[in-house]
Amino acid sequence: MWQTPPGDTERAVGAALDAGYRHVDTAAAYGNEAEVGHALSAAMTSGIARNDLYVVTKLWNSEQGYDTTLRAFDASMDKLGLDYLDLYLIHWPLPEVNAFVDTFRAFAHLRDQGRIRSIGVSNFEPEHLDVLIDETGIVPAVNQIELHPLLPQQELREVHARLGIATEAWSPLGQGSLLENPRVVAIGEHHGKTPAQILIRWHVQLGNIVIPKSVNPERIASNFDVFDFELSEQDLASIAELEDGTRLGPDPRTFNFTG
Repeated sequence: MWQTPPGDTERAVGAALDAGYRHVDTAAAYGNEAEVGHALSAAMTSGIARNDLYVVTKLWNSEQGYDTTLRAFDASMDKLGLDYLDLYLIHWPLPEVNAFVDTFRAFAHLRDQGRIRSIGVSNFEPEHLDVLIDETGIVPAVNQIELHPLLPQQELREVHARLGIATEAWSPLGQGSLLENPRVVAIGEHHGKTPAQILIRWHVQLGNIVIPKSVNPERIASNFDVFDFELSEQDLASIAELEDGTRLGPDPRTFNFTG
C-alpha cells in the first residue's frame, strides 16, 4: 500500500480482499500498517482464514541494526494486530550505513522464533546479496525491486534465478507512466484488455511476483483479471523494446536516507 494515505488504506485493502487478493504488502515507512491491520482483522472476522492471507511489511532504514530491528518488528506487529508475519523485508540496503547483515541476523532470529514465516530484502543489488549471503549463510526468500518494461532488470532477475530468490516487482506499471504508451495500448486493444492488465500479464509471464497498487475498487478487480489470456512472443518482443533504463525510484547503490 505504498503512497496510499491511511484514510484510503483500509477501504482499498478491504476491496482487494473482496476481489480475491490474499497478498497484502505494506511497510513501516508507509505509515499505514495500523489501517492494513484493521482491514485484515475485518476480513478474518468475516470468514477469511489467517492461513489464506500473505502479509508483508518492511523494516524502515532508521531501524536497521540487530536490537533496533527487534523493537521495530514488535511495533509493526502491534499495528498489524497479527501473531505472526508471512514475510519481513529489509526496505533498502543502505550501503554507507552497512548494517544490513546485523539486521538480517535479527530477521533470522525472529524467523527461528516462529514469528516470521519468511525473510527477504528489497532493492538489493547483486553485490549486496553476495555480502548478505556470504556473511549470514542465508539466502533471502524474496528481493522486491523496481521492475517494469522500462527497467526489466534482466541481470538481477538472472542472479535471483541462480540463487533461488523470488523476484517481486514494485512500480510494476511504471507508476502509471506506461498506461498510455501506444505500444501497450495497441496490445491491449488486440486482446480486449486494459493497458494495466497487459503490463501485469507481462510480469506474470516473466515469473515475477507483482503487486499493482490502486485504491479504486473497479481497477483493483480489473488488475486481478489477467489469467484468461496470454501474451504472444510477438507481444513480449514488442514490450521488450520499451526498455530504456529509466529508474523511477532511488538508486539502491547510492540511496542512504535514514530520515
